[in-house]
Amino acid sequence: MKPDQAYEKLSEHGKQLAYLMSAAAILDWDQRTQIPPKGNSYRVEQLAALAGVRHRMITDPIVGECLTSIEGTILVQNPESVEAVNVREWRRYYDRAIKIPEKLAIALSHAAAEGQSVWEQARPRNDWKLFRPYLETIVRLKKDEAQAVGFEKEPYDALLDVYEVGETAQNLEPLFERLRRALVDLLAHIQAGSDRKDSVVHGFFPIQDQKSFCIEVARKIGYDLDAGRLDISAHPFTTGLGPEDIRITTRYSENHFNEAFFGVIHEAGHAIYHQGLPIKHWGSPICRPISLGINESQSRMWENMVARSEPFWRYFYPKAQSRFSSLAKVPLSTFMSAINEVKPSLIRVEADEVTYNLHILLRFELEVALIRGDIQVNDLPEAWNDKMKHYLGVMPPDYAQGVMQDVHWSSGLIGYFPTYTLGNLYAAQFFHRARTIW
Repeated sequence: MKPDQAYEKLSEHGKQLAYLMSAAAILDWDQRTQIPPKGNSYRVEQLAALAGVRHRMITDPIVGECLTSIEGTILVQNPESVEAVNVREWRRYYDRAIKIPEKLAIALSHAAAEGQSVWEQARPRNDWKLFRPYLETIVRLKKDEAQAVGFEKEPYDALLDVYEVGETAQNLEPLFERLRRALVDLLAHIQAGSDRKDSVVHGFFPIQDQKSFCIEVARKIGYDLDAGRLDISAHPFTTGLGPEDIRITTRYSENHFNEAFFGVIHEAGHAIYHQGLPIKHWGSPICRPISLGINESQSRMWENMVARSEPFWRYFYPKAQSRFSSLAKVPLSTFMSAINEVKPSLIRVEADEVTYNLHILLRFELEVALIRGDIQVNDLPEAWNDKMKHYLGVMPPDYAQGVMQDVHWSSGLIGYFPTYTLGNLYAAQFFHRARTIW
């Protein structure tokens, strides 16, 4: 097969696979936002069936034959060309996928869909015993995945590589240790001299008003809601269902302004990045985020460096005051102090910029230990609480605000958490560079 013919065949194959993945994504979105409780069992089977079809498509031998026909030819001679980037990434996806048995791929999808559904039931009820066996299944299958894919030093690296290509636990450990030392010292310094209070963001904020304000701000910062939408879910997320269908979710508390607002800005950052990808290449790797760390850099940059800044609120605060009576007489300076207060807290997604990375360090260490087999799922609550006390000086009062607070493990996303810290670091560098240019 000629290289250009093989490339055309792979491009068409990629589009067909993208259609299938979009269908799976909308089923997942529906499960997390709209599905009636009794529909979950069937939805799990639907997603597992699609995972089998997707795996067979990705591992089709014709993909390998086409790649072999292209690699080393003049078509991919320029490593920065669209063709070279796509072929490189197609090869990476293919080589990983053929190492994973179809039965395991289906089991992973089934466990993730089922685990997420059970987590959504168990967390509000603080029911660790209900959730634990599903998490045990997920961890066992992720260990199987790591063994199937292979690794040099850490089995965790095989899972981390999905989200941040080439990254390893060995590289991250000294980075996290340097951050830990610096952040713990900074936190102690801030707490010693701070008397700021966040009471002004704990008032009465009607949910419908929050939603309309969030939508107004998201539009202003660049999220195209004609190509997206905002819904409610148990844990905020962004999903790309098509080239012009990028959806976000949040969760609301009528007594806390920060939870929904900064969640929406975070997810809008993801969505804006997705909406800026080259749509004409939809279905090929070059139209996908380069890594989760870079993806997270955009959400964290909008959430923290922009949406917690004074220039941002000089524009938006009068609009917030007119919408929320509890802010009407609160000076901007007081509001700014409240949304930027540094204080150890239980919930990661509501954490300030200083303590946030300590939350990620905790999860990273637990994930590595789980995949190594150094701790078991049954040990997680105690290990979690010990690390929360050690790193942040707070103790979760229950499972819901402790080990069960995040959706990631229930969805099989082990290896994802480090990308939040990498995203913070990337964002700081991008934003610094942007300010030096402008």
